[in-house]
Amino acid sequence: MNFARFSTSFADAFRGLKFVFKSEQNFRIQVVAGIAAIVASILFPLKMWEVVLVLLMVLLVWLVEMMNTAIEYFTDMLKPRLHHYVFVVKDIMAGAVFLVSIGAMAIGLMIFLPHFINLFK
Repeated sequence: MNFARFSTSFADAFRGLKFVFKSEQNFRIQVVAGIAAIVASILFPLKMWEVVLVLLMVLLVWLVEMMNTAIEYFTDMLKPRLHHYVFVVKDIMAGAVFLVSIGAMAIGLMIFLPHFINLFK
């Protein structure tokens, strides 16, 4: 195993994360929401499977948003005037992010709402 290449791979990954965080407002919002969900997972007495589900949903939202960003940058290189499907591809990816975010929010509500209700009883 080449340690130099291995460490370079980590540097590349962190550079990508930094780029998306700096350039995409939605990603920053999703990071804040995800961290809040992770903190809530620590503070509330959740079952292990609930914690795992919260972590998976947070990571899924972040992943799909990063894929959306990558595909948007790639399609921007094609220039929309080359093909009308560039707009369609961007809309499909935005729809994917939307669906995953709505699903994560629904799961989060199912897991956390009873705990918040008990907190104010």
